[in-house]
Amino acid sequence: MTISVRKAASVAVLGAALGAALTGCGGGAGTSDAGRGARLGTPAASAPASGPASGPASAAASAAGSAPQAGAPAKPPTLAPGPNGLTPVFERAKQHTDKTVALTFDADMTSDQGPRAAGGERFDNPPLISALRTLQVPSTVFMTGRWAEEYPDQAKSIGTDPNFEVANHSYSHHAFTSPCYGLPALDGAAARADVDRAFAAFRTAGAVNTVPYFRFPGGCYDDRALRALSTAKVTAVQWDVVSGDAFATDPDAVAEQVLAGVKPGSVVVMHCTRSAAPVTEEAVRKIVPELRKRGYRFVKVSELIGK
Repeated sequence: MTISVRKAASVAVLGAALGAALTGCGGGAGTSDAGRGARLGTPAASAPASGPASGPASAAASAAGSAPQAGAPAKPPTLAPGPNGLTPVFERAKQHTDKTVALTFDADMTSDQGPRAAGGERFDNPPLISALRTLQVPSTVFMTGRWAEEYPDQAKSIGTDPNFEVANHSYSHHAFTSPCYGLPALDGAAARADVDRAFAAFRTAGAVNTVPYFRFPGGCYDDRALRALSTAKVTAVQWDVVSGDAFATDPDAVAEQVLAGVKPGSVVVMHCTRSAAPVTEEAVRKIVPELRKRGYRFVKVSELIGK
């Protein structure tokens, strides 16, 4: 689950509590100094969604505003490659005066959690998705391929709704660099294959609003990870606001943390996993009206990258 890059003490506490299966989701503390060279600041470009994200899966990706819109750009915007062709990394919109904000949700499930799901653990959160639809909040869902396989009907429902876009959160939710909160690590070739396998799972489920964006499990990456994904033609998406919804029990505290952190162009990381983030829906119902009252407009990540 998500752990703040900027809250080291919280990382230590949550890391012990979560275990290897979900510890690293959305963390982001594993960035090397060299890897930071491919971060925000790279000029935006409307690049074709090539590699595993190309074709019908990317053609319906939406850059809608605060209300759902029919149709979508055929080529979702991506960032230009970083130094030496490294995969670019996006954290927050470069345009800091436009009061837009992207709520993003990690739909987490690791490759070995099938038995837990079979035993009744819920890695999905239909009430949250329903709330986002009711509130008309365009959102980006970073989905693991294993989640799409476990919940194909939901993956298709989310991935055919113009209110949402589906981005890649790996297939296995294993680490792309090590150490990363105890997650098993993939080598370069396995990492690239893991991304492809996730996109294939989305296509199999029928999720067509797929965009060429990738979120590293744990948010952990270095130059080697960025190089391994360079041929996938994706933009890696981090965040600048951590919601703190992982294993939270107080929706007010989650809402307060988000409201305190949001700035124009922010990317907020939250979760679409009931067993590990049980109060996210309730927190969203508090966050959305308050940010709208403050003049914010909700957008998908594709709209922020396109600015």
